[in-house]
Amino acid sequence: APDTLFLLEHEHVLTLGRRADKANIVASPELLAARGVEVFETGRGGDVTYHGPGQIVGYPVIDLAPDRKDVRRYVHDLEEVMIRVAGRYGVEAGRIDGLIGTWVDVEGAGRKIGAIGVRISRWITSHGFAFNVSSDMDAFSLIVPCGIRDHGVTSLERELGCPMSLEEALDRVEDEFRAVFDAPR
Repeated sequence: APDTLFLLEHEHVLTLGRRADKANIVASPELLAARGVEVFETGRGGDVTYHGPGQIVGYPVIDLAPDRKDVRRYVHDLEEVMIRVAGRYGVEAGRIDGLIGTWVDVEGAGRKIGAIGVRISRWITSHGFAFNVSSDMDAFSLIVPCGIRDHGVTSLERELGCPMSLEEALDRVEDEFRAVFDAPR
């Protein structure tokens, strides 16, 4: 089967990775239910994260064999996609040593604009990345995002101070994904 990238926008959900600490869901089950937020355990790496409207969630299904059998490179490339997308909007993004994901204000407080949680089985990828375009930032207060207490989260909309088009951002994510992964159109 050919390599495929699914780009989605989810309803309000929390997902827990294989090593998630349920204590990182700080909202009560009653509050989650009242806000219509469902909780799902997944087979991806990472801790707890939020997905919802205004966020692009990418699910690459890629065969890393035979020439890309490098998990760190794969995660680095997913970060690079989000760094480039942010850059196309004039938002400087990068990496923070020791932390996975894409960040703004990397020399300062550091705010996560893109999260990564992957699973690789027999060198086939699943799960992927989440990029905050116009996400409800208050929803992240329901959790300790990715189990990281000392950094915040952000979105393109918050960084730029103006409404953002999810459709336009989807096109840019697709373009940058093709460029980074050298994928044909």
